[in-house]
Amino acid sequence: MNSEPLRIGILGAARITDLALVGPAHTTGDRLVAVAARSRSRAEAFAAEHGVERVLEDYATLLADDEVELVYNPLANSLHGPWNTAAALAGKHVLSEKPFAANAEEARSVAATALAAGVTVIEGFHYLHHPLMQRVHELLDDGELGDLREVEAHITMPAPPADDPRWSFELAGGAVMDLGCYGLHAHRSLAPWGGGEPRVVGARGAERYSGVDEWVEAELEFPGGASGFVRCSMNAQWRVTLRVAGSLGEVTVANFVLPHKDDRLVVRTSSGPASTGHTERTERLGTRSSYTYQLEAVRAHLREGAPLALDVHDAVATAELIDSVYTAAGLPVRPARALAAHHDS
Repeated sequence: MNSEPLRIGILGAARITDLALVGPAHTTGDRLVAVAARSRSRAEAFAAEHGVERVLEDYATLLADDEVELVYNPLANSLHGPWNTAAALAGKHVLSEKPFAANAEEARSVAATALAAGVTVIEGFHYLHHPLMQRVHELLDDGELGDLREVEAHITMPAPPADDPRWSFELAGGAVMDLGCYGLHAHRSLAPWGGGEPRVVGARGAERYSGVDEWVEAELEFPGGASGFVRCSMNAQWRVTLRVAGSLGEVTVANFVLPHKDDRLVVRTSSGPASTGHTERTERLGTRSSYTYQLEAVRAHLREGAPLALDVHDAVATAELIDSVYTAAGLPVRPARALAAHHDS
């Protein structure tokens, strides 16, 4: 077994990096070898606070650094595709924050580049690596829930400040891009029990700013006949629930995206005393961070060749579903962006 730490380079000094990478890397013993940000002073402050070994002048210099083997990309959504491509062309593996790219066309381009370069580019749907979501799949696999019938995901949050990049169309912001993509991906992860990939059958939403969705609701359908529903909003109370119902019972996950905040999973089945007609139990799958599980999965893949639950084909399929939701809701697909300046979120 090759237990050599991963050597990670960080693009930008985004807020999410502490939760998504720094904390997990300190837990797993992987190295944060370099960071580059939009200003040297910003990068230096980030490195000092988070224990990064070196500060580099810019993103291109980081991609050219021989010691960096894995690039972490937490930049604004519009910079995921371009810098994922640039990193792959530089021969680096990439762990990209979701979404993988601004739209499906760009996602297909990134995937083709990664495949041609022979590098691994991973979209950061960290929740899938946690035992909580794996348990949902087990409940379907072992037949306790019966045949898949309904899936329902709600991912809502209070409104970010008006100048937040998530409200920028040019930066590929919007409720679906930031939140709804989790619900759509969770539906896609159930394809093995739904007879194949879900498709969008209807959607509606409202804009906060021109082209930028404040909320969206989407109805989906699996080839096997199961229905799906995703609601996402960037102007509501916090809610991050997933309900998966089958012919014999259902499971509800209290916080499927961030299980370290709430790891409850409630299973209800139709068998039980005649007075109730069902049984109910609560399982807890642990509050260890899903981001830590994700980093361990990436290392196992890169060091030992272990299979990954996610690949570039999965990322492309999710991008296609996102575009379908926007189109069905009468909203514009996010624009791709060429590399001109390297600003981080």
